[in-house]
Amino acid sequence: MATQGKLFVVATPIGNLQDLSPRAREVLSRVRWVLAEDTRHVRKLLGAFGVATPTRSLHEHNEAREVPRLLVELAAGNDLALVSDAGTPVLADPGYRLVRACREHGIPVLAVAGPSAVAAAVAVAGVPPMPFTFAGFLPARAGGRVSALAALAALPHTLVLFLSPHRLLPELEACAACLGGGREAALLAELTKMHERCERGTLAALAAWAAGATPRGEYTLVVGPPPPRAPSEASPESARAAVDAALARGSDRAKARREAARQLGLTRKELYTLLTRRGA
Repeated sequence: MATQGKLFVVATPIGNLQDLSPRAREVLSRVRWVLAEDTRHVRKLLGAFGVATPTRSLHEHNEAREVPRLLVELAAGNDLALVSDAGTPVLADPGYRLVRACREHGIPVLAVAGPSAVAAAVAVAGVPPMPFTFAGFLPARAGGRVSALAALAALPHTLVLFLSPHRLLPELEACAACLGGGREAALLAELTKMHERCERGTLAALAAWAAGATPRGEYTLVVGPPPPRAPSEASPESARAAVDAALARGSDRAKARREAARQLGLTRKELYTLLTRRGA
């Protein structure tokens, strides 16, 4: 009976080829397949190190079909390696379905740690590093982008985002509008490469910089936490008045309370506390 195979999740360089670890090279040399979103890209990496392992495509459009087939390979005793185009796999890249399926079937999943644009950016940005939330890429459409940023705006800590060079200006403008133009941020490009660079300032200043810049390379944005909220001077009376005004404008009760909370600089829980003092 064949020994069960293992899935190796292998981090690859994000720019500087010298960052490929000796262990990663050894694993990539001996597995049956190297799984990648873009096999052309990974073949260049493998070729640079004289690794002849065949590659196999795994991306969001074929994952549902490929995962069962890969489980058969693993069950037959074949080791496989999952890589990203750059950095640590699964983070903002395909592969989660395969890793989850392996865990559910008792197939060992081993980390071959190494480069990560997220960790590298947080380490060198010069903004408070912990805690942080990594949100990956923003939606391409403006409406989805605003909705995603609105949800992130409620988080009281540092944010890390990947920005597309093709949408750099509108994405930075949306970040400034939704997260607050005054928030401290660092925009990092081409991490670990010869022309690695960092622009620091407020989100509004970075958006103004991008208006005159020619985007080049991959961008990682690290946004510092929002400033502490000033204590609200709202009273039960002002809370009730704000809700009544929103109701008069035609809002339903739930929307009226959201609008009143935003207007008074309160959380919905704080607004509710004030309203209940009046029995509302």
